[in-house]
Amino acid sequence: MQIFRDLNALRGGLAGLRAGGARIAMVPTMGALHAGHMKLVEEAQARADHVIVSIFVNPTQFGPNEDLSAYPRQEAQDADLLRAAGVAALWAPTVEVMYPAGFATSIRVSGLSEELDGAHRPGHFDGVATVVSKLFNQVRPDMACFGEKDYQQLAIIRRLVADLDLGVEIVGVPTVRDSDGLALSSRNAYLSQEERARALALPHALNDARFALENGADSKATLANVVEVIRAAGFESVDYVELRDSATLRRLESLDRPARLLAAAKIGKTRLIDNIAVNR
Repeated sequence: MQIFRDLNALRGGLAGLRAGGARIAMVPTMGALHAGHMKLVEEAQARADHVIVSIFVNPTQFGPNEDLSAYPRQEAQDADLLRAAGVAALWAPTVEVMYPAGFATSIRVSGLSEELDGAHRPGHFDGVATVVSKLFNQVRPDMACFGEKDYQQLAIIRRLVADLDLGVEIVGVPTVRDSDGLALSSRNAYLSQEERARALALPHALNDARFALENGADSKATLANVVEVIRAAGFESVDYVELRDSATLRRLESLDRPARLLAAAKIGKTRLIDNIAVNR
């Protein structure tokens, strides 16, 4: 596996991989890789000749009170995982490479960025849209894989690619969960053993709500019950529990089309997000 930190070297290496019309897939990450990331790599490998993984902890998507300095960084361990998985190249730029002196451009996907996580993390999705645009311009992949766990992010990236004619096929990969149902996330490492056990209330409550909604329950009462259940389990705050159109993310008052049930809540110092598909 080749490891690139310089943009010119990256483009030279990718030119060699593209020889003969080979198809390139990309998996953008912030590192601290787990089984969820490796599922993205596996899906990418099934769809392309070569897979490029990026690791870049993007400072522009962290707010002033968020965990940029504490975000786990383990590049050597991550590189070993990727090498063993047969990844062709790792793109691991520094902040100075991604945002050189004088950098002044930001990309915003209006309409999808302001609600849900966007309302609670101002500027977050501008940072995501900007860095993903840069990564796609640097690597120029044929396709890219993103996890459905960050469902709003996935919708924003799909809109970004369509609006800017980037020509990258975006593949959403189902959320990978531990055997007890908790969605895999790099932030799970912040949970104490007790918090980890109590965090299971979130996926369990969402699954109960999905069953209720699919069987005709009132959506307002069902969502309110999710909030009550996870608060009772020890979550200190609930940012949102919402039923949204699975394609547009518009708020739904009833389950009359394919939908997504999305939630974000904080337990201890850790903010968890989760979502599941809901279909009548």
